[in-house]
Amino acid sequence: MRIEDAIKQKEFKDPYNKTVVNLLYTNSYIVSNQSSLFKPLGLSPEQYNVLRILRGQNGKPITVSSIQERMLNKMSNASRLVEKLKQKNLVVREECPSDRRQVDIMITEKGLEILNGLESAVYGFNRELVNLTEEETIQLNALLDKLRG
Repeated sequence: MRIEDAIKQKEFKDPYNKTVVNLLYTNSYIVSNQSSLFKPLGLSPEQYNVLRILRGQNGKPITVSSIQERMLNKMSNASRLVEKLKQKNLVVREECPSDRRQVDIMITEKGLEILNGLESAVYGFNRELVNLTEEETIQLNALLDKLRG
């Protein structure tokens, strides 16, 4: 569907404005569709992102500020997300032995099990959602990387 049809706009003043609107709209489209995948497990896309960051630590603890730096959505509140994941027993928080002002975060076995259970569904979902050939997907990735400079 063309962006003009999706947002009921006749035309854009220039292609740069159209690109920004198109990217924002597409982001919202992806996030809302992703939410339906995670919702049955009581997760938000942002919580899923935190769990993936923690899994990537391979058992090494990480601070909330380091999680925040790696988040896809920089506007997310990593402290709040970690607390919600802790309440679900998906992460643990421990005082850092070398600096008691810092808190170390680690994923639990239950958190890893949830990620492992979601993995094939997420990959299949992404392939279906993107709706491009592999060649087009590679080209899009290159263009998005270039866009960010």
